Amino acid sequence: MERRLAAILVADVVGYTRLSEAAEEETHRRLKALRTGIIDPRVAGCGGRIVKNTGDGFIATFAQAAAAADCALALQRGIARATEGEPEASRLAFRMGLNLAEVIVEDGDVFGDGVNVAARLQAYAEAGDVIVSEAVFSEASAEATSRAIDLGPLPLRNHARPVRVFALRPLAGAARTGETAPGAEARASIAVLPFRTGEPDPDTLRDTLADGFTDWIVRALSSLRDLFVISRGSTLAYRRRRPDPAAFGRRLGVRYVMDGAIQRDGGRLRVCTALIECGTGAVVSADHYEGVIDQVFALQDTIALKLIRTIAPHVRERELQRALRKHPASLTSYDLLLQALDQLTRMDAESFARAGGLLQQAIALDPSYAPPFAYAAWWHVLRVGEMGSPDPDGDGRAAADRARAAVERDGNDPLALAIYGHVQAYLLRDRITARRFLDRAIEAGPSVAMAWTMSSAAHGFSGDGRLAIAHAATGQRLAPSDPYTFWHEGLLAQAHYIAGDHDEAAAWALSAVARNRAIRFTLRILAASLAAAGRAAEAREAAAELMRLQPDFRLASYAPRCPFAPPVLARWLGHLRMAGLPD
Repeated sequence: MERRLAAILVADVVGYTRLSEAAEEETHRRLKALRTGIIDPRVAGCGGRIVKNTGDGFIATFAQAAAAADCALALQRGIARATEGEPEASRLAFRMGLNLAEVIVEDGDVFGDGVNVAARLQAYAEAGDVIVSEAVFSEASAEATSRAIDLGPLPLRNHARPVRVFALRPLAGAARTGETAPGAEARASIAVLPFRTGEPDPDTLRDTLADGFTDWIVRALSSLRDLFVISRGSTLAYRRRRPDPAAFGRRLGVRYVMDGAIQRDGGRLRVCTALIECGTGAVVSADHYEGVIDQVFALQDTIALKLIRTIAPHVRERELQRALRKHPASLTSYDLLLQALDQLTRMDAESFARAGGLLQQAIALDPSYAPPFAYAAWWHVLRVGEMGSPDPDGDGRAAADRARAAVERDGNDPLALAIYGHVQAYLLRDRITARRFLDRAIEAGPSVAMAWTMSSAAHGFSGDGRLAIAHAATGQRLAPSDPYTFWHEGLLAQAHYIAGDHDEAAAWALSAVARNRAIRFTLRILAASLAAAGRAAEAREAAAELMRLQPDFRLASYAPRCPFAPPVLARWLGHLRMAGLPD
C-alpha cells in the first residue's frame, strides 16, 4: 500500500441513464469516440493518468493541481467543440469534480477520503463546468481562476465539516444539458374550476360574474412562478357539471384545485373559495369575501391579493414537506430549490452553506430551470450583505452571472428580472440598468412582492424617498407573512429614513428586527433611524447589538460598499457614527 499527494479528477456524463435508455449503442459509441479522440490523449498530455473507467465517466490523477485544473478545463472546451452540432437533447456533456489530497495507491487504483470528496464535488457541477476544492483553487493558474465562482462552504455527505469550493468556467461556451426529461414539470400544479353561481337556472349576469372571477383568479395565480397553472380553456367544459374537485384535479394531472362559488343577494355578493389537495382530498385553505356588486372589480382585486398572500405559503409549505419525504435519488430541481429556500430563510451560517449547496445541485440537475439561478444570485447578494463575504467583488460578479443566466432562461420571470435589477443597483451601482429591469419585473409580476421591494431599494439608493416608500409599502402588503417579511419591513423603514420620516422609519425597523434579530442590515437601519430621530440611547443599543453580531464592523470598510448615492450616503454614515458604530 502506497500513499501520495495527488489531484483527483472525477468526471461523469450528464443524464447518461436517460441517453442510454433512448439509444444505448449510439450513446456508447459517441462516448467511446470522446474518450479515444479527446479525453485520453489530453489527460496523458497533461501528465495525468486515468485510473478507472466508471462506465459513464472516469477517474484520473495528476501530480500537480494546476495541471489538473488546466486539463479539466481543456477537456470541457474540447468536448463542447466536438458536440456543438449535436441536438441538445442527445448531446454528451460532462460534469467534473477536482480535489487535492493524499490518496492510497494500490493495484493501479486510488482510494481514500480525497477520492470521495472529488466524487461529491462532481455532483455539484453544472454540465460543462469543473467544481474544485479550495486546495486546488489556491494552486490553479490565473487563467483557470479568472472566471471562477466562489460557491462558499458546501456540506458534503458523510463529512463533518463543509468544504469550500469554486466553480471553474471554460472560456468557450460549454454545453448546458439537463437530466430532467424534456417537458417534465416538477412544480406544484393547480387548476381553477369554473366558479359556481349557486342557482339551478341559467342567469346571464351570474354566469358573467362567475366567469370574471375565474379568469381573474387564473391570472393572479399565473403570476406565481412556484405554480404551474392550467389554462382557463382546459376547465371550461366543467361550467355546467360539477365534478368532485379532487377527482377533477387527478384527471388533469394537477396536485391542487381551486374551487369557488358566488352568491348574490340583491346588490351584495359573497364569494367563497377552497384550495384542495387532489391526492388526499384535503382542504388546504378556505375563505369567503363579501362586497357590493357595484364594486365587483375591487372585490376581484381583494380576492386576488388574498390568494397571493395565503395560497402561495400554504402550497410552498406542503410542497417542501413533500420534497423532504422523497428519496434523494428521486429529487427534482424544484424539490432541491424548495429545500434550499427553507434553509436560506434561517440566516445562520450552517443553513446558509447548505442552501448554497442545494441551489448548486438544483442548477446541475436542470440547467434550463431559471429559479435556482435567480435564488443563487440572491444567495450571493445575502453573502455580501449579511454573512460576511470573503470576496465581495467576486460575489458581486457571481451574483450578476447567476442573475443573467436566470433571465436568459426565462425573460418573463418577474423574480429573475427583479434579482438581476437588484444586483445591478446594490452590488454593481448601475442604477439605469437596475431600474429598467425592475420596471420589467413589476410589469411581468404585479403581485410579486420581491419585485416591488427590490424596486424600492433601487429608488432609495438614488435618494428618491417618495417612490421608495410607495414601492416598499406595496411589497410589504403583498408579503405580510412571508419568510422574508423582515426584509420587506426593513426596506420600508429604509424608504421612510430616506424621505426624512425618522420616527416612522424607526417603527418599521423595530418590527423588522423583532422578526429576526440575526439580520445586520435591519439593525443598521434601526440604529441610523433612531439616531436621526434624536433617540440616542436606543440608537446606541441597536449599534451594540449589531457589533455583537458583527464585531469587525467598521465604517471605513463599510462606506465604499454602501450603495447610497450622495448626499444620502454622508447623512447615513453620519447617523451610524452618532449611534456609536466605530470608524
